[in-house]
Amino acid sequence: MASAVSLSFLAPLVLLAVAVLAFSTPGRRPGAPTNLSEYAALGALALAAGGALQLLLHGPGVLVLGGAILRADAVSVTMALLVAFIGWVVMRYSRTYLDGEEREGAFHGLMLATLAAVLVFVQAAGLGVVAVAAVLVGLGLKRLLLFYPDRPEAQRAATKFALVWHGGDVALFGAAALLYGAFGTLDLAGLAASAEAGGLGLAGNVAVVLIVLAAALKTAAFPLHGWLTEVMEAPTPVSALLHAGIINSGGVLLIAASGLVAQSPGAMAALVMLGGLTALFGAAVMLTQSAVKTALAWSTVSQMGFMLLQCGLGLWALALLHIVAHSLYKAHAFLSSGGAVTAVAALRRPGPVAVPRLGAVLKSFGLALVLYAGIATLFTLVFGPKTAQALALGGILIFGVAYLVAQGLADMAPAELTKRTALAALGTAMAYFAFQAGADAIWGLWLPAAPLPWPLEWALIVLAVASFGLVAFAQALFPLWAHHPATAGLRVHLANGLYLNALLDRAIGGFRSAKST
Repeated sequence: MASAVSLSFLAPLVLLAVAVLAFSTPGRRPGAPTNLSEYAALGALALAAGGALQLLLHGPGVLVLGGAILRADAVSVTMALLVAFIGWVVMRYSRTYLDGEEREGAFHGLMLATLAAVLVFVQAAGLGVVAVAAVLVGLGLKRLLLFYPDRPEAQRAATKFALVWHGGDVALFGAAALLYGAFGTLDLAGLAASAEAGGLGLAGNVAVVLIVLAAALKTAAFPLHGWLTEVMEAPTPVSALLHAGIINSGGVLLIAASGLVAQSPGAMAALVMLGGLTALFGAAVMLTQSAVKTALAWSTVSQMGFMLLQCGLGLWALALLHIVAHSLYKAHAFLSSGGAVTAVAALRRPGPVAVPRLGAVLKSFGLALVLYAGIATLFTLVFGPKTAQALALGGILIFGVAYLVAQGLADMAPAELTKRTALAALGTAMAYFAFQAGADAIWGLWLPAAPLPWPLEWALIVLAVASFGLVAFAQALFPLWAHHPATAGLRVHLANGLYLNALLDRAIGGFRSAKST
């Protein structure tokens, strides 16, 4: 590493200094700490922006204290900017939202301390620092989930979160111990170089499995996803911070350790299977939810699964772009959820849902795929060949567009439906390949290239595309089969998440504690 210490490394210190002040006045309307919390978050954002400018002017930086502690490269600087920006927005929102609460000062202190831990996590240069920061993030978030400690639902959600999150921490520490024993270092860049030169070996392969397990637990992957849907018991700013930043930590971990994970075909295959299953499951359950924030939570489960799928396909730059886009969207969605409920309530009662025709749906899907193939060919001729993984991911996105057009415009004339399908497919295909090119230009040099598919990966690619295509096709025809007696029970089971969360409740005694409180 070849530059001075990055300004972004100072951001956690600024947040912690004001957090200490907020903890000293933990009660209602603490005065200066309320304003200072927003200014501290804004200062952290300014420092993260300064770190980005340093990277552009002087190259990457590193903080060394007996070993590499923090790093400033294109990936870590991007995440620091993202976390700092969302943190500032959330802290600004919290000043009004928490005004007059009994423990207002303590809330600001906890939020700032948790933000500081997240900033350390996303900039960590070594796996040991990653593991310690992850523990601190979990401890801070658990206290935030218990901001209303007398609520049994909050107690149950916090308990489940702690079990799953800290289970991931145990896996991280296990991976760190194995890797240090095998390679004599915990520096992520050094580990990737050593493994590439001499192979992972048995200890390295087991460590990669533990890293993947930690990432799955921290992204609320199937089947231990239930805690994420219950964190609505915490104040809305906590939900925004969790869904927009902390829940992405599994993806950040995988991207930071991509040099190791990419060398384990089995781990990559596991990410494809687990990510695809989680994405489809979360999307199906989301459609059955009536509460806005609960539907957003299930949407996050689905999006995190899709991000794991991207990592498993080796599309690391696209996974990072997904994290950025999803974080910004979810922060806005949660902070504006109250207004969304009011807006929906103000609408007049909608009329009957149009029933799509099978021929129109088939035409919509076929036209979208043909146009996607044409745009993919054009971009290949201009910018060079695309990987099979990238083409498959684009096909999955096109299925989603075809579903939305076929269902949303089911009552339109065939000519208008064809026109709208063509415009949506063309726009999506061009945007996808343009964003892919942009992501590769910004982060591609810092991340491994997608591997050449081997037989198992080819099978998984085909399975993923076919699965997403079939689900999108079934969703497009939803009004035709949704009210059939044979599917009535399925809707109930999906609305309850196939009762997997209830099984975890029973395992931790959640039902008993709720009844006895």
